Amino acid sequence: MLRRAFPWFALLFAVIPSLAQAQEARTRVTILGVEHAAQLVAEKDQPGMLAAWLDLVKPAAVCIERPPEQASRQDYYEFTYEIQGIILPWAAKNAAELCPIDWMPPAHDQLLGFGLDLDTPLEVRKAQGFQGFLTFPDRKILDWDFFSANDPATLAPLQKWAAEPAPRADRDLPRRLYLYRTFMQAQRVRAIAHKRKGETVLVVVGYFHKPDIEAILKHDPAIELVPAASLGRPDDAAVRAATTAEHRGAILAFNLLGMQAITGVVNWQWIERVLADFAGEAPSPEARLFQTRYAMLMGKISLADAARRYTAIAEDAASAKPFGWTGVKDKSRIDSFFDPFGNLDVRQRARVELARTLFAQGKDVRAQQVLDTLAATLSPRKALQLHGYTPLLKPVAPAAKTP
Repeated sequence: MLRRAFPWFALLFAVIPSLAQAQEARTRVTILGVEHAAQLVAEKDQPGMLAAWLDLVKPAAVCIERPPEQASRQDYYEFTYEIQGIILPWAAKNAAELCPIDWMPPAHDQLLGFGLDLDTPLEVRKAQGFQGFLTFPDRKILDWDFFSANDPATLAPLQKWAAEPAPRADRDLPRRLYLYRTFMQAQRVRAIAHKRKGETVLVVVGYFHKPDIEAILKHDPAIELVPAASLGRPDDAAVRAATTAEHRGAILAFNLLGMQAITGVVNWQWIERVLADFAGEAPSPEARLFQTRYAMLMGKISLADAARRYTAIAEDAASAKPFGWTGVKDKSRIDSFFDPFGNLDVRQRARVELARTLFAQGKDVRAQQVLDTLAATLSPRKALQLHGYTPLLKPVAPAAKTP
């Protein structure tokens, strides 16, 4: 009897190690939900936080939100600062694999469904709203935390929208596209996880995709979903050490020079500290421009004093250098998604800020002369866009009072 049972025991002992090995071979998948570009406005989600967390997690591969076809050409969404500004430099330094996992309909289907190519901006962008410049007008963004996507209250409105068809079926394309897009993102993550057995794969994606991707992947026995927050949070020293001059320059450019300043939704105390670190003991022309804009916005200097400082920067040959960060995707344009004048060097930008100050003083003729002089040095396309964005430099007239 025992002799006849022996093959079964032998088989059992042979299977047990195999099961253990299969368990060990599971790929650890962590999904970090982000608010795109919020790193530029939220101190608790600042660039150094993600950079330090990547150092902590040390993923073998990082999945990013862009379709493979575009990513292969180094073509990324304009709004994904977390990719271009943080993940790409980190991956290059640490030899981690970048895995594009997004899916979008081809351009002809976008035209059919929406009537436009979603990747192509207007020649002169709108000041705000759809196809306008990126801003965060809601003060809640200042409290956005690195792990805010783990809060059910953050996800609830999106999950409700995704589960309920639009009242009219002909207006339901955004929801239907979101569901299919997220499913395809999950499938691409799955394929990468199956190739990276026993390793850690990090997925950095818009927080609204996170719950559905997890719901799809949790049934795969080859994948172990690991909550992002369980991997730890970098301390202040690690965040500071991981913060680069480029990170600080991006924060300052977005909040001081971009459209965000107009909203007033800015953590000014944080900006003051970032500016001090960026400027150091011997401020560069870029730092002096940031300092002047900050001082003017804070009411620490007069318009006349600001104009003198901008003039000095514009006349300094050392200012003819690009900014450390611009967020520019199309270098033939004068703008970026963040800033109407983002593709100008420091010297040229000082002239724009001088014109803004002159407009505020009521010196419109002089301001226009400054801009015309600048336009003469630009390409025809950039000069036309400079003219198109000039109204954004003028003071906003107060709304008429209702009698």
